[in-house]
Amino acid sequence: MSPITSHVLDTRLGRPAVGVCVTLERRDAHGSWQFLSRGATNDDGRVPGLLSEGGLTPGRHRMTFNTGSYFEEQQVEHFYPCVTIEFEIIRADEHYHVPLLLSPFGYSTYRGS
Repeated sequence: MSPITSHVLDTRLGRPAVGVCVTLERRDAHGSWQFLSRGATNDDGRVPGLLSEGGLTPGRHRMTFNTGSYFEEQQVEHFYPCVTIEFEIIRADEHYHVPLLLSPFGYSTYRGS
């Protein structure tokens, strides 16, 4: 299993958000963001395989969710074209789950398990 996972739920519809593009990056020692991987949410709203097992290193990471394209495909007016969540990895041996609860005019996130 990927050491970083995500689950996107569309609270407007009360179901998983399918087809949301997600990009994972890590900040290097110079403060630049380095691309790690990209994926899209599946039928369950999950992004499988963002990182290979053992591929996690401590440091600041960020996930960017392309929410604008998701809502545009549904022809839904929205306010946030993307959602970027930055988080700090302290222990590379732990699992980090970053859920996104999404609506056209707001979002919420937390560290899940």
